[in-house]
Amino acid sequence: MPIPPAIVLAHGVGGRQDLPLTLSQLVIGAALALVISFAVLGVAWREPRLDPSAGRPVPDRLARAVDARVTAWVLRVAGLGLAAVLLWSFTRPDTADNPAAGLVYVLFWVGLVPLSLLFGPVWRRLNPLRTLTAWARPRRELPESAGYWPAAAGLFAFAWLELVAPNRATLPVIGWWLAAYAVVMLAGGIVFGPAWHARGDAFEVLSDLAGRLAVIGRRPDGRLVFRNPLDGMAGLRPAPGLVAVVVILLGATFYDALSGAPFWLRFTQENGLPAPVTGTAGLLGVVALVAVAFTVATRQAGRRGHTSAERTPGELAHSIVPIAVGYVVAHYWSLFVLEGQRTVALVLGDEEFRPYSGIITPTGVANLQVTTIVLGHLVGTVLAHDRALKLFPRAQAVTGQVPLLALMVAYTVAGLLLLFAG
Repeated sequence: MPIPPAIVLAHGVGGRQDLPLTLSQLVIGAALALVISFAVLGVAWREPRLDPSAGRPVPDRLARAVDARVTAWVLRVAGLGLAAVLLWSFTRPDTADNPAAGLVYVLFWVGLVPLSLLFGPVWRRLNPLRTLTAWARPRRELPESAGYWPAAAGLFAFAWLELVAPNRATLPVIGWWLAAYAVVMLAGGIVFGPAWHARGDAFEVLSDLAGRLAVIGRRPDGRLVFRNPLDGMAGLRPAPGLVAVVVILLGATFYDALSGAPFWLRFTQENGLPAPVTGTAGLLGVVALVAVAFTVATRQAGRRGHTSAERTPGELAHSIVPIAVGYVVAHYWSLFVLEGQRTVALVLGDEEFRPYSGIITPTGVANLQVTTIVLGHLVGTVLAHDRALKLFPRAQAVTGQVPLLALMVAYTVAGLLLLFAG
């Protein structure tokens, strides 16, 4: 089953010729926006303001409906129904009209981010693997040292499947990967209980991270509230493996943009190595560069701020989440809209369906990409600034953040160049 042409083409709907400014003007403007924002924050935001316990309680009727047992079971059944649709697709012929690739790579992987941005960590309530292990009594506690490391491994494995694996749109490749992932998740759920899914399931963790930016969420006391999305993200605390999760998410998106660049395509074709070898090395290399840049910048910030350099990366990992979310939206928006429609049509049996593309124009996509990338970095800068005010002594609260500003500028420039320089 070859990759449907629309999946390949949708990533390139917007290009540098569709930008409102030249690429150099855009890059300089985005960098200046971050620098100016940093200066304004240093003057106007002198005390920590973000509070995970803040928020206005939702109406009692809405809270009762969301937390009702019947709602929980309806969502669990819906999740099992989605899994059944995916399993049904594997009974169909392995052709370009099979919806399996679109279900996994478009509606699920890409769609999970905007769904979580709107409604919070929804996959926790839909996850069919969590539902199938709900009956099990945990045999042991998940070690604290495990943290998010299983989820980090799962995210990297899925990124490799989506971006590198040979024949990755065919039923055997998708099926074997999903089967292996399901076995690991079910085993973990049976042994460790719900804690395994919360920290070990890559997709639950992704939904939780994006869902912290939703305007509806829960305070630490469990109360459902309307809140400032930044308050929700400020509640993300350091844990083993959290840094790995955020740098893999960001690095994989960077590599996806890189893999479509003409110079990388030429290199892949001309270096004499099998494409999966080059792709794996490229994915590992980009993730490693993102990780090194983040670790060096945050540790340097810790030293300048007279705070533990080993502690600082975990404390500031939350500031990368809106950046990663911004890149996901920027890079996959047109793919989600166009191929999402097509996938739904294939599930419904309409193989002649033609997606409505009226809202996907090259200029519109380019503008959206610029906006979400810059906005993600601005939000990340605010989150890092507020956390720095808590971590660093007052005298070093601003100067200690200079390495973080340099990191944000570097990520912004790299992201814009990868999206538009080709």
